[in-house]
Amino acid sequence: MDHQLMRHLGSVRYGGASVGECLAAAARIRDADPASWIETFAEAGRRQSEDAAMRADKGHAISARDQYLVACNSYRAAEYYCPVDDPRHLEYGLASRQAFLGAMQWDEATCVELWFSHEGLRLPAYHVRRARSAGDRMLMIVSGFDGTLEESYLAYGRPALERGYDLLLFTGPGQMDTWRFNEASHFAPEFERVGRQAVDYALAQPGMDPRRLALMGISFGGYFASRIAAHEPRIRALVPNSPITDLHAYMTSFIGLDPATLPESDDFSVADLAHIPDTVMNAQTRAMSRNLMLRFGRPTFSRTYRRILDFRLSADELAAIRCPSLALVGDGEGAEPLRQWQVFQDAVGGRCTPRLFTAQEGADAHCQVGNLSLSAAVAMDWLDETLQTI
Repeated sequence: MDHQLMRHLGSVRYGGASVGECLAAAARIRDADPASWIETFAEAGRRQSEDAAMRADKGHAISARDQYLVACNSYRAAEYYCPVDDPRHLEYGLASRQAFLGAMQWDEATCVELWFSHEGLRLPAYHVRRARSAGDRMLMIVSGFDGTLEESYLAYGRPALERGYDLLLFTGPGQMDTWRFNEASHFAPEFERVGRQAVDYALAQPGMDPRRLALMGISFGGYFASRIAAHEPRIRALVPNSPITDLHAYMTSFIGLDPATLPESDDFSVADLAHIPDTVMNAQTRAMSRNLMLRFGRPTFSRTYRRILDFRLSADELAAIRCPSLALVGDGEGAEPLRQWQVFQDAVGGRCTPRLFTAQEGADAHCQVGNLSLSAAVAMDWLDETLQTI
């Protein structure tokens, strides 16, 4: 939960929270108790949304926008710990989306709601265009296991807009936003099918320069974005944060065993979780295990990890990434993420620029949540320099 609190605090830089409210919320949350986290941030989202609506009614555009963005992120935090089959997951997810769209009504940038598709699923996306945009440069962003379109906007979308990029924020099967509009949706390794639709849309926009199309992947999105770039030569610059070349190795490194090899006697299902005592698995771990099984669409924990084996980039796919890439990682993420960061650098077919963030910079955690402004500066400055020379 400390990491999730830091994740929320990190959004302060681009308007997703306030330090005081984060600390006040932390004081009310019981350690490793998802229920108290959900209640605290849901209450904050309601209060902030009501305040934003009051300011909007009085015509205070900037104040309304800023409060709606804070409310949006509070509801995202509440959504995070809700199992995807809990009705509150949908409630808070849609409330987060509604607050974001409320904020964008008062922003100089314009936001268009889009829908892509995958095997009958409706996949939400946003096209955000800065004021007085020439429309010639676009950054596509895809998040990961538990990030959302709105969080991607707060972390990297706003700094990209400040630097003259239009945005295409998109999502795929299994992701948080997709669950809001589909009763069940499971992660799919062939993410290039979604990516192709997003690229088609981006390049069809008036004034778009095909040499100025970039793609960023956040967390698990580091796999998704790399997979797209391996199959989609129209991507001209890639930023995986961090590069995930083998999801199974990545995830098993954090728990010290491989659940795919569990004997049947030790395996468990979603239904079994309610009967596992706290002395064996605390409430937070149960909630995370439940979401993992539901979102990969497998009936047991062991079978879920066997499915995760499919999320791996081959040597040929890595070699097929020929556009320039910027590989980001924090030195506190662990040995396996650092190994895959190095594998990515060594195996991609194009020029790769590595960047290791440190504890001294306050950016050593996963996706640099403790120092998003530095992370954004590194990524956006590299994009500016790279796209100017293509």
